[in-house]
Amino acid sequence: MQHLNTLPFSIEISIKDSVEKFTKELYYSLFDINYANNYIKNIETNFILICKKLDINTSEKKWSEFNSKISSIRKDLMLDAEAALQKDPAAKSLKEIYFAYPGFLAIAIYRLSHELLILDIPLLPRMMSEFAHSLTGVDIHPGATIGNSFFIDHATGIVIGETTIINNNVSIYQGVTLGGIQVKKELASVKRHPTIESNVTIYANATILGGNVVIGENSIIGANVCITKSIPKNSIVTYKTAYNINPL
Repeated sequence: MQHLNTLPFSIEISIKDSVEKFTKELYYSLFDINYANNYIKNIETNFILICKKLDINTSEKKWSEFNSKISSIRKDLMLDAEAALQKDPAAKSLKEIYFAYPGFLAIAIYRLSHELLILDIPLLPRMMSEFAHSLTGVDIHPGATIGNSFFIDHATGIVIGETTIINNNVSIYQGVTLGGIQVKKELASVKRHPTIESNVTIYANATILGGNVVIGENSIIGANVCITKSIPKNSIVTYKTAYNINPL
């Protein structure tokens, strides 16, 4: 058995703790003015430290660019929270969405990590998304493109792939997969995941696969369906099953 101090390489994997701390503090600062005022310098310092450990140059410039986008990200998240309040009959207030909805937390970390990805910052966005995955059970690749008023209910088991496009006012329930039909390395630069147009609802455990698949606007995708072909707008897709109930 190889002794720990004779490993042939070394990766500073403990940086994961710094990324988790950075992500949590960044999320808290979005909506808590007092927290932001007290911790924004710490968040910036942690960001620069993480960038240096990941060999990312011009970290101060990247932070300035990212910080300028925070107001826009916050506005998008306020629309997401409002969508959750309007669509979920169990939601009693906006505070409940912010404090207690794992789907909203997953969306918030996605929106933050997506902006960092746009700024060509490697690794950090993926580490943030995996932290969100561990907290919420929602796996959203930061490369996905997601519009306004996005609602995730119940959260657990959702997978949204890298090249997914989701337009405005879309609702997704637990267990939904927006994935690719094939998993091949040579398809890395190809659109592998579906496009979901505006005002679509996708119910629990539905699976939608393929980069050429488009779910038309105003459609409803029922629970447990598997879709590998495009669906026209204003459609309802359901999975039919038969129950045989015998008397005792």
